[in-house]
Amino acid sequence: MNQYIDHTLLKPEATREQIEKLCEEAKKYNFKSVCLNPSWVSYAKELLKDSGVLVCTVIGFPLGATSTQSKALETEVALKDGADEFDMVINIGALKENAEQANTLVQSDIRAVVDAANGKTVKVIFETCLLSNEEIQRACELSIKAGAHFVKTSTGFSTAGANLEVVKLMLDTVGSRALVKASGGVRSLEDAKIYIDMGVKRLGTSSGVAIMEGQETKGGY
Repeated sequence: MNQYIDHTLLKPEATREQIEKLCEEAKKYNFKSVCLNPSWVSYAKELLKDSGVLVCTVIGFPLGATSTQSKALETEVALKDGADEFDMVINIGALKENAEQANTLVQSDIRAVVDAANGKTVKVIFETCLLSNEEIQRACELSIKAGAHFVKTSTGFSTAGANLEVVKLMLDTVGSRALVKASGGVRSLEDAKIYIDMGVKRLGTSSGVAIMEGQETKGGY
């Protein structure tokens, strides 16, 4: 279970002390990664040295509405700081336009991050609560064409996170061509087991410790 969890702290008010606690918890439970904002990457890399825990950061977060160039540069800087994985937010407005030019923009936006990541894992965040089923399926296809490794449900900053219907749709759409990360609202061991049994390969959650201890949290990411 622990190796499915990206132990997450993305709140803008996160302090150095909270980042230290996040990394200590990640080491204690041997989580797959910590997921945090880009400004904390180099510090987390130092704290997690020789632990085996990866450092994951977010790109174009949480809105996805920054330019392709800025997403690529943000990725390059985070890579230099030691990031191992990159969770980027798509250009949601462009996806919803569903015109050839807009779809090309979404795909090139993802591709720019994939290229800047230089072979490191890239997960593409859709913000599924804002999308129709058709838009989710198209986002999956564009992500695969752009070379992304994962498709991911949510930022945790919009109106809703992962749900079973959406995750099943994403799993069915990508098949063996990409992996799926469920995020937002995974707050208990039961939640985690359900998603893993479905075929999800990564869970984004701030409730990693509660999950490992068989407890449930009522709020948070």
